[in-house]
Amino acid sequence: MYQFSSRLKSFSFALMVLGILGIGYGFWTAPKTNEDVEAILKEQEAHHSGAHQDTHAAATHEEHANTEAHTSHEASTHKVESVDSLHHEVAHVAVDTTAHVSHDSTVVAIVPVVTNHKSDVYVSKYNKEIVNHEVEHKEHVEHVKHQLQNKPWSALYIACIFFMLIAVGALAFYAIQWVAQAGWSPMLFRVMEGITAYVLPGSIIFFILLALSGFHFNHLFTWMADGVSDPNSPNYDRIIAGKTGFLNVPFFLIRAVIFLFGWNLYRYVSRKNSIKLDQTRDMSFFKKNYNAAAIFLVFFIISESMMSWDWIMSVDPHWYSTLFGWYVFASFFVSGITMITLTTIYLKNKGLLPEVNKSHLHDLAKFMFGISVFWTYLWFSQFMLMWYSNIPEEVTYFVTRIENYNLPFFGMVVMNFVFPLLILMNADFKRLNWVVVMAGIVILAGHYVDFFNMIMPATVGDQWFIGVSEISSVLFFAGLFIFVVFTALTKAPLASEGNPYIEESKHFHY
Repeated sequence: MYQFSSRLKSFSFALMVLGILGIGYGFWTAPKTNEDVEAILKEQEAHHSGAHQDTHAAATHEEHANTEAHTSHEASTHKVESVDSLHHEVAHVAVDTTAHVSHDSTVVAIVPVVTNHKSDVYVSKYNKEIVNHEVEHKEHVEHVKHQLQNKPWSALYIACIFFMLIAVGALAFYAIQWVAQAGWSPMLFRVMEGITAYVLPGSIIFFILLALSGFHFNHLFTWMADGVSDPNSPNYDRIIAGKTGFLNVPFFLIRAVIFLFGWNLYRYVSRKNSIKLDQTRDMSFFKKNYNAAAIFLVFFIISESMMSWDWIMSVDPHWYSTLFGWYVFASFFVSGITMITLTTIYLKNKGLLPEVNKSHLHDLAKFMFGISVFWTYLWFSQFMLMWYSNIPEEVTYFVTRIENYNLPFFGMVVMNFVFPLLILMNADFKRLNWVVVMAGIVILAGHYVDFFNMIMPATVGDQWFIGVSEISSVLFFAGLFIFVVFTALTKAPLASEGNPYIEESKHFHY
């Protein structure tokens, strides 16, 4: 029977306390007013100087020249008013050019405008639209304020869903072992059950975050904003309005309850039957677990895909990918297997699980390697097809991440594919605990960055950085995860002696 060491328990509490303090600090220091944002923007502007300014100026000059050329062509095919005819509207004017995008249409028109540089008011020669730069600046400041206020929420959301889905990934792997009636893995069942214990507390915290989003405590989901489906509202969004049958808060939360309840119900039933099987040696409990696992996997395939649309893809409600559910699944599935591996190695180093041998760890490492390759296949398939087709509404998802998240976007590919490929391809390395632990830590960190890339660009934009909020959120949920998992491991013997395949598992060698 495993005993939760006081040192590890104290460590988990220390992580949670540090995490709570840091999370609170992140919310406390988030800008509250537009004046706070102005100060932040001025500070950011002060850091952009030298070569960056020269490059930006050159790019702006080139863009301006191109715009003038397009404007000349456009003006030659349209009858326009003279500049003098607009003097009664704007005094002291000079001719300039700009690009005007109509919000009532998807057509982009290049039009010349007359500019009053003193009052920063732009008047179009075609439709006499007046654009006040002061108003535009205020709108920009308000937008940046929402992004910076989203930052601690986004950090909390990413860490919460990441650790919860690690447990869900382990639960799916556990169910697959039951359905397959695998002979090698029963020695690891208690480890899997311990990790899946986190599904319940993780689900509760995560649902609270979803509910807070639904009640407008944050701006993580733009489709939840007021007026997006109302044609008479300035916030009207025609694309989102067409999805309100699915993307509406009540149905969104109802689906979340169904998914979370289904996962927790299976975990409860399978754990109960597993303990009963050990206590009674009654094979009816084995059959019940087999049937429960088969039903759960059908439910899981459906719920996992819809979950990925709801909780991750809908932060970018204008974009979609038909294989996004598989992509998200591969990410948290390999993370769950990696956590099983790391926990098993930790327990074995403590002198527990003596029957677990290098062949068991070798198999786990093979799963880590194989699913990492599967994740890469899905990542490349999604990226390559959209990038090659170059459809604006599809490729904008990757343009945003490549331009503003270049290092984490491509860095995660190295962490989640290149590193595991080079390390775990060798069969001998799969049997070295320190190599597997090193690869596992990199894989977990890499898939956290993967979730970071999926959420942050839509909620924070280019205002991202790894700061107190991100680190503290990871610390809190890591501490909670450790406490819940290792507490669950103390509730039952680490060997599932009642399982009919336990002897085969004990003598598993190849």
